[in-house]
Amino acid sequence: IVAGFAILLLFHTTQTEVCPPPCLCKSLGKMKGFEIDCSSRKLKEVPALPVNTKKLYLQNNSLTTVPPGALDSLLSLEDVKMFDNPWNCDCHILYLKLWLEDISESSLANVRCASPAPVKMKPMRQLTGNELGICKRLLLPIKSLEFFWQDLILIVVAITTLILVAWALKSSKKLVYQINISQYDASGPLLEQD
Repeated sequence: IVAGFAILLLFHTTQTEVCPPPCLCKSLGKMKGFEIDCSSRKLKEVPALPVNTKKLYLQNNSLTTVPPGALDSLLSLEDVKMFDNPWNCDCHILYLKLWLEDISESSLANVRCASPAPVKMKPMRQLTGNELGICKRLLLPIKSLEFFWQDLILIVVAITTLILVAWALKSSKKLVYQINISQYDASGPLLEQD
């Protein structure tokens, strides 16, 4: 009875901890996940969300962007609403746009840009490479250069390791050969010992 009570208490505590404080959370049944309603809460950033979120409502807030990776853990998400937020559709919105394209194309249809001026009121799904083109020029060369140096270092380490292994093998063969010869010289030919 005590163990059952402790498990029930632990389960209840865990359930209350998964709901972000400004939001309302509703269980969709055992092992089915949660409906997280964070709509109309004047949020300026996406709160930490439980991984078993099935439905997420973030509409009518003050969200302007979502940090890259912030929503990647929501693998079981089935429904998301993010409209009526003042989205800033600059380079930093690319993560959210791509994430919504993967998760919910229909939700992306209702999400509109609030800024910058050239894309104001434009649906986020209609953003093209021309509007986000500067992102590629600013972000990709830096990332590519970073990966280039990492790859170059890995190649140098791999080549150095191969050279050291080859030298060690060559040296060990010479050493084994010298040991065999010195043993042969010390004992004389094996046929004469009979």
